Amino acid sequence: MHFNFLWLHRVLVLVSIICLLFLSTPAAFAAERVVLKYGIFRESLSVEDISTFAQTGELSGLLKVNVALARQDPKAIRQYLTQPIKVNSEFLDKVLNSQIGNIILDRVSQVISTPSQRANRQALRAALVLAANQDGQVSLIEIIKNYPTNEVEVDGDRLQGAYRQLRRLQTNLQDLFGL
Repeated sequence: MHFNFLWLHRVLVLVSIICLLFLSTPAAFAAERVVLKYGIFRESLSVEDISTFAQTGELSGLLKVNVALARQDPKAIRQYLTQPIKVNSEFLDKVLNSQIGNIILDRVSQVISTPSQRANRQALRAALVLAANQDGQVSLIEIIKNYPTNEVEVDGDRLQGAYRQLRRLQTNLQDLFGL
């Protein structure tokens, strides 16, 4: 009996420690790296570098080189990353779990995806809903920051298209439901 109690006590302590680790690190399931793809160029950058650029407009050395090699306008990239799209998070969740939502998720996941190209729809849905829950709006940088994998791939050549898809979603929802 004493042996069983000791074993149970150890298991409970271990489970408690694991729970505390997961609860104390909410960013444990958020993206830390962005694999930025422009044509044949492919570079792994920290989410922090992309986030700093989105907030301040300042390009880190590696990001500056990538934007220059890809011949992209940093101001345009920053606009697509930061332009907010207002959305009700509960309604967004319902829409994204519908047939129309799956189509939208599949289109946007051609630009923002998991490294393995698996479960893109689910990962993107989670990132969108988490971003909307925070402040009632969604931006591409918020999606990247809330992406539930350690690494997220972003096709820089198609970033504008992803932004347009999200903007179209907002417009369609407003037209359909008067939001």
